[in-house]
Amino acid sequence: MKFKIFFMLILVSNITFAQERYWQQHVSYEIDATLNDKNKTVVGTERLVYKNNSPSTLDFIWFHIWPNAYKNESTALFQQIKNDTSRVSKLEKYEFGSITGLNFTVNGKKATTEPHPNPQFIDIIKVKLAAPLKSGDSVAIATDFNVKLPSYFSRSGYAEGEFMVTQWYPKPAVFDKTGWHEFPYLDMGEFYSDYSSFKVNITVPSAYIVGATGLLQTEYELAQYKSTGTQNSKNRTGKPVLYVPKDKSGTKKLTYVMNNVPDFAWFADKNFVVQYDTLKLASGKVVEAFNYYHNKPGTIWNNSIDYTKDAVKKYSNWVGEYEYPVVQVVEGPKNNASGGMEYPTITLITSPDAKKESLDAVIAHEVGHNWFMSMLGSNERQHTWLDEGLNTFFEFRYEAEKYRTNSVFGEAMIPAEIKALPAKDFLASLYGAMIEIPMESPIETPSDKFKSSDEYGLISYVKTALWLYLLESQVGTDKINRAFKQYFETWKNKHPQPEDLKASFEKSLGLDLTKYFELLNKKGQFK
Repeated sequence: MKFKIFFMLILVSNITFAQERYWQQHVSYEIDATLNDKNKTVVGTERLVYKNNSPSTLDFIWFHIWPNAYKNESTALFQQIKNDTSRVSKLEKYEFGSITGLNFTVNGKKATTEPHPNPQFIDIIKVKLAAPLKSGDSVAIATDFNVKLPSYFSRSGYAEGEFMVTQWYPKPAVFDKTGWHEFPYLDMGEFYSDYSSFKVNITVPSAYIVGATGLLQTEYELAQYKSTGTQNSKNRTGKPVLYVPKDKSGTKKLTYVMNNVPDFAWFADKNFVVQYDTLKLASGKVVEAFNYYHNKPGTIWNNSIDYTKDAVKKYSNWVGEYEYPVVQVVEGPKNNASGGMEYPTITLITSPDAKKESLDAVIAHEVGHNWFMSMLGSNERQHTWLDEGLNTFFEFRYEAEKYRTNSVFGEAMIPAEIKALPAKDFLASLYGAMIEIPMESPIETPSDKFKSSDEYGLISYVKTALWLYLLESQVGTDKINRAFKQYFETWKNKHPQPEDLKASFEKSLGLDLTKYFELLNKKGQFK
């Protein structure tokens, strides 16, 4: 199917492209955390080293203390949910959360802190530095903290015996070339974090199975997960092999390490079935894969390890090789906004009513965020499309190639004659239908400025995927893949901005894409 494209792709003979004087901050964390599953708390101690790679001298550091977003109904989180009719059902029944016990020190001495001037932003705090932090210098900051987990209605919390411990530790806000990015936790609006190294010790009651960002260092626990997980991957019928703790009473301490990632999350449940396998990428690199899902009759998760492996292979071929040593997928409880939520090396899936095809698609999408969020660390709050939209473009391709399905239209809405088409023609037909869907807001809309979560999803995900398909339909799939691979190789483990995507695409394609990128600010459809 041909589209009317109202922009010119102009060949240019020479494009200069350089990341002149690029810099980014770095944080090294050591965290000790203990879960009390009776009172739903995580008690912890955090020690971090903040490296100032900027050309500026810093007198303070803004910190996110996002568990306080759940503290009362006056926070930005609650206000956003209450003002969105499509999300207000989240608040039918809930328990508050919070973070307390903070006692920041800077280089071993008690630090002065200040609240954010906006009274709704009680999940942001300013930590003042006793001495100016000059360019190239580092500072050691430490604090205790006590997190009261909320009931699960957003991203962090507890439900049905499962603990989702996310956005949970005090975290410096990003300081980049445009300044500080201290913003409150929101339900509709994600994150922007410094690349960091983590060593995290997690103490839990012994019966719990834990999935977390990074590599598990506790040898007995890792051996158990691999042993039971391998058996469950090989034998997918009948009763699964269940994890048996070394000590059925008391607690255990698990250690996880991970370098050069923007976040750390973990999940715990006594009822997880573990699947384990490995996958080999085109370069020969071997990646370990773990899936954790609920032990219940009739589950379709018994084949989910295959979906995880397929997603890593496909995205590696299309975008760039998966850099991490491990990939993990966790089944979560039912959520009012079913789908998934991504974190480095691990993702939570909350789609209890999914069928095989839709489960595979949502796993692929959330695993795909290891590229578009983690390895390519864009500002998700300001430029939602740079992670959600780019990721959705590849998710749609994944669905089309495997199943001739699409998560926008659903299986029932796609005629049999369309499903019978080759994948390329199938996608062309679907995008031809998408261009008829009213999409008023510009793609380049900050996530907290959308009128509703429905509009947020339609614009950030679908309209962006359509925008990318317009380019693909002009230059071809091979060239768009090469453009993405160059973007990935240039900007992996950095913080790309929209102008960086444009410059990278222009260099790869040899085209002036000014008019094309202006469409990001266009209201309405691309007609």
